[in-house]
Amino acid sequence: MQQKQSIGVFDSGYGGLTILKEIVKELPQYDYVYLGDNARTPYGNRSFETVYQYTLQCVERLFAMNCNLVIIACNTASAKALRNIQQVDLPKKYPDKRVLGVIRPTTEIVGKYTKTGHVGVLGTKGTVASNSYPIEIEKFFPEVNVFQEACPMWVPLVENNEVNTIAADYFVKKNLDNLFAKSSKIDTIILGCTHYPLLAEKIKKYIPENLTLLSQGEIVAKSLADYLKRHSEIEYRCSKGGIIDFYTSDSAENFNNAASLFFGQEVKARHLDF
Repeated sequence: MQQKQSIGVFDSGYGGLTILKEIVKELPQYDYVYLGDNARTPYGNRSFETVYQYTLQCVERLFAMNCNLVIIACNTASAKALRNIQQVDLPKKYPDKRVLGVIRPTTEIVGKYTKTGHVGVLGTKGTVASNSYPIEIEKFFPEVNVFQEACPMWVPLVENNEVNTIAADYFVKKNLDNLFAKSSKIDTIILGCTHYPLLAEKIKKYIPENLTLLSQGEIVAKSLADYLKRHSEIEYRCSKGGIIDFYTSDSAENFNNAASLFFGQEVKARHLDF
């Protein structure tokens, strides 16, 4: 009997659950292991080296839990750590394993949505500072102009359940005003953080009705489905039991209380020591 080989999904905290939710909806047959590094979140303001070290440590833990395919469901980690893991660590130590991120799937299709050629990106300080979105978008759509806005208060607002408050309105409007001040022609906005879909309804209050708002969950899920179709040797190794295991580096009780907000259903996690 084939040994169980789950698909690993990693995030610095809760946000990756919005990605996992869509992946499970698209591909319910597979087994999944979710790991949230809540004890060391947020990653957004940390250095490239620190984010890389933390991300590699979590990816290696998922490898040790028999996940041969890992999705880094965190924009900051994808921006600051993914390339090094793919180009250095995997060839040297894990040649039979694969790690994918959340930035590339979005940048591969964003040009299909914009008519003005002006795209906005909302993200953490770390993601914006990395310039990962402009760099990746240029590879696929060199004619597209990208305008970024760092939103450092948005993650704390979501994680503290302050989405429906005056404070949330203030910071969402402030950051959107800043973004549109950079270009009034923006007609497509990428939510470049996995927490931001929980603010989508709030964001829609302050943007034109015909503007396209791209959340990553569904995009990443469809990209993963396509990846597995194209890589049958990897898909064959993924076990299919429809089982999801959740782990957190912080308090399991605290994680469970907040996780349902992101995942849309009750979550029962276990604590994992590093």
